[in-house]
Amino acid sequence: MNRPSFGRFGEWVALLWLLIRGYRLRHRNWRGPSGELDLVMSRRGEIVFVEVKARAGSGFGGALGAVNQQKQAALARTASAYLSRFEMWDQPCRFDVVAVQKTYGGLSFTVTHQANAFRPDLGRRM
Repeated sequence: MNRPSFGRFGEWVALLWLLIRGYRLRHRNWRGPSGELDLVMSRRGEIVFVEVKARAGSGFGGALGAVNQQKQAALARTASAYLSRFEMWDQPCRFDVVAVQKTYGGLSFTVTHQANAFRPDLGRRM
């Protein structure tokens, strides 16, 4: 499976993983002026912005390590645009990361869901 295909596969796996756990899909690949939100979910009255990282291995910090401060800042700007666009500033929200990583030999994969992966300052109470 090539890189773009595995990335799309990772997003589908993450979406199914979250749906099974009671999350509802609001938007997928929502584009704003500062970038893209992979998944926007809701659960128990909370908006959950989900960054999906699909990786073939754990090198360079693996999938979770790929969400560095620069990426977090871009996600926060895009999430702010999302909240403004849909007039949802009164909704509690959080940022999660779902990592889909191939296991040794590439015959299977693991899914790691890190809730509240980071907490940017969006200029309001989260």
